[in-house]
Amino acid sequence: MESQNLADFPRPVHHRIPNFKGASQAAEHFPRLQAFKVARTIKVNPDAPQKNARFFVLDSKKTLLVPTPRLRTGLFNKITPPPGATKDVLRKCATSQGVRSYSTPVGLDSRLRVDLVVVGSVAVSEKGWRIGKGEGYADLEYAMMVSMGAVSQGTPVVTIVHDCQVVDMPETLLEDHDLTVDYILTPTRVIATGCTRPRPAGVVWSKISYEMMGQMPVLRSLRCQEEQAGKDVTLRDGQRHPPGVQAALSPGRSPPAPPQPESGSVPSDTVCIGNLPQDARVSELKRALGALGMAPPRLTWQGAQRRAFLHYPDPAAAQQAVSCLQGFRLGAHTVRVALARQQRAGDLAGGRPGRPHRDRRPAGAEPEP
Repeated sequence: MESQNLADFPRPVHHRIPNFKGASQAAEHFPRLQAFKVARTIKVNPDAPQKNARFFVLDSKKTLLVPTPRLRTGLFNKITPPPGATKDVLRKCATSQGVRSYSTPVGLDSRLRVDLVVVGSVAVSEKGWRIGKGEGYADLEYAMMVSMGAVSQGTPVVTIVHDCQVVDMPETLLEDHDLTVDYILTPTRVIATGCTRPRPAGVVWSKISYEMMGQMPVLRSLRCQEEQAGKDVTLRDGQRHPPGVQAALSPGRSPPAPPQPESGSVPSDTVCIGNLPQDARVSELKRALGALGMAPPRLTWQGAQRRAFLHYPDPAAAQQAVSCLQGFRLGAHTVRVALARQQRAGDLAGGRPGRPHRDRRPAGAEPEP
């Protein structure tokens, strides 16, 4: 694509989903698909060649979901244009900047149903076999949607590519976790692949490394949920739990009984989050926790002390939250997360404890001014 000058900005197109000249013409086929016409909620990847596909979803007043880049801050963002948005504004909403400016996180616990999926590709065959840029994000996004119950084997998958990206490839390149496509849109053709190869039935944890888990808090949250449901979540590294946790939670052993809280500490069903950004808002924290499926029933906000207390139904739920929120970031800050019973109220953020303001609204509700 580079040597024949078929590539478009951003260049060079190596190590990315390549943008190409004619991407807008290829996307013109998208709203003509019957699968598009009947869909209400559509997930589209955030890459440049699918920008017009995102615009068509918004222009048709359908719900647009866009994965967060590299899944670092969650799984999806719902793009909500401002009221009365013109086509020019909708086109801005469909850009990478618009996705950042007009989005709200969608959590693992949301009951969304995705009717149509659009993915980027580096190469694809007329049989529906697909190769991405080699990092597995599209496959993982789809697998997580399966785990959420958001898609099924019958949910159509579309890719938008240049004609030169449609190539023959051996089926031996594919593995069980690889995503296939039903429709290929190019500047000159619409290809219905008729692919019947089974798609991922969920996250294959044996393909996931601890390094990936450290980079994607939403993946840790899903793993916690699936482990609670009794599924095998052994990672590629061969361990079921991170170092330091495995001994306490090895099969056949119950977690050790928590020590009694010291005088002046908060209950053991409470998680303390410290090192919050100085300008953090309680609504921002709630949205971020909801996106990870870790929203507590009740939250105590102490913004002046740069901390918050998350109140869960029982100590087990609190411990699960601590495990899933390790490495959790809010804005540019990696916050500190610990069971609040393990420290006094002033330990995480420094200073005197102060009097907590207890917020009894559900975790997704808007804060008071």
